[in-house]
Amino acid sequence: MTLGTRCAAAAVLLTIASPAFAQAPSLEGITLNVASQNDQFAVVMAEIAPQFEELTGADVNVEILSYPELLTKITADFIGNTGGYDVVTMDIVWAGQFEEAGHTVELTPFIERDAAELALDDIYPVAMAALGQYNGRQIAYPFAGYANVLAYRKDLYDAAGLEAPKTMDELLTSAKALTDTDKDQYGFVANGAKGPAVAQDWMQYNSQLGGSILDADGKPALNSPQNVKSLTVYKELFDEAAPPGAVSYDWGGREESFRQGLVANMQTWSVGAASYDNPEQSKIVGKNAVVLAPVAEGMTPTYGFGGWGLAINDDISDDEKEAAWAFIKWITSPEVQKEMALKGAGGVMRKSTTSDKDVVAMFPYMPVIDESFQNGDGDYRPRIPQYPEIQDILGTAVNAVLVGDADPQAALDEAQEKAERLF
Repeated sequence: MTLGTRCAAAAVLLTIASPAFAQAPSLEGITLNVASQNDQFAVVMAEIAPQFEELTGADVNVEILSYPELLTKITADFIGNTGGYDVVTMDIVWAGQFEEAGHTVELTPFIERDAAELALDDIYPVAMAALGQYNGRQIAYPFAGYANVLAYRKDLYDAAGLEAPKTMDELLTSAKALTDTDKDQYGFVANGAKGPAVAQDWMQYNSQLGGSILDADGKPALNSPQNVKSLTVYKELFDEAAPPGAVSYDWGGREESFRQGLVANMQTWSVGAASYDNPEQSKIVGKNAVVLAPVAEGMTPTYGFGGWGLAINDDISDDEKEAAWAFIKWITSPEVQKEMALKGAGGVMRKSTTSDKDVVAMFPYMPVIDESFQNGDGDYRPRIPQYPEIQDILGTAVNAVLVGDADPQAALDEAQEKAERLF
C-alpha cells in the first residue's frame, strides 16, 4: 500500500482523535518543510509541530521568514520547480498571483473528500473565501484570519474624558487631542515605511474613508478624489499626531510603539492584540482595549479582513501532498486552533475559537473579532494578479507624501500612470 493510499484510508481518524488523537495516518519517512510568515502564529506553529510529528511520524520543519523574504523564497521555489517547500503560508493578497501561476495544489478535491471531518460550517465564510479562493479555485486553506481593529489606550481616553472613536472624524480629533509632545505622548501611529508596510496601512484608512484603488470596472483608480483626500488625512495624522520616526515604521515598529506606551491609538491587525496584556512584552498591561475600526460618518460598516492561508506546493510528490494535507487538516482543526489561540497565535478562522469560553476569558476582545469577521471585507486590497506591483507603486507614492517629497495629488497621479501600464 502506498503512503498516499494509507493517508486516504486513515484520513477520518484525524477528526476522531482530536489534537492528541491516539490513531493517525502513518507518515514515517516524510519530511514536511513549511515556509511561514513571521507573524505571531509562526512561533506557535513551530512550538506545536512536534505534536504532529509524535502522532504521525512525519518530520516538520518550520522556517520563519520576513514578509518580503517569504514571497521571494517561495516564488523562487515555485518557478524553479525545486519542491523545497511542501506547505507555505499565503497572504490573502497573493491569491490572484498564486492562482494565475498555478504553482499550488487545487484543494477542492481534498476538501470534498474529507468534508465530514473538516467542520466547514465552523469556518467564517469570509475566511474560507478570502484566505484561499480565487476564480473558483481553492488554492489555499484558511489558517489565520485577521480583523482590522483599533487598539487604544483606555486609560488616556478616560483621563481626557473621551470615548473610543467610532468614526474617522472622531479618530482624527482624538488623536490630536491626546498628543502631548512634552510628555512624549502621541495620539496616532501607523506604518510609514516605504514598500508594503505603508501601502497596506494607507489602504486600510483609505477604505474606511470611502476610497478604493480600483474603479467599478476593476481598473486602477489610484488618484480618485476620495483617495487623494484620504492620503491628505493620513499625512495630517502623521504630521500632527504621530511619534518622530513613524515614517520609517513597519509592522514591528508600529506595534512596539503601542506596547511601550508611546501612542494612544493604533489601527492594526488583531493578530498582535494577544501581546498587549503580556507583561513580558508590554508596558500597557490593563491599560488598553480593542474595538471595531472606525469608518467614515454615514458609511455602512464593513471591516478590513486579512490573514493567511496554507497552500501546498504542486511540485512535490503525491505522497508528500497527502502528508501536507494531513498537516493542514490537523493544524486547522477546532481543537488545535483553540490551543494555538491560547498560546497567543493571534490569527483565528473558526467561530468556535472566538466564542470559546477559555479563549474569551484570556482575550476579551474576541467578540470584536467575531463582529468584524461577520462584516469582513477581504477585497479592499484587491486580490488580483497585479496587486503586488500596485502595492509597490503605492508603497513608494505614499511614503513620498509622508516624508514631504510630494503632495498627495501629484504622488497619486504618478502612481496612477504606472498602475495603468499593468492592465
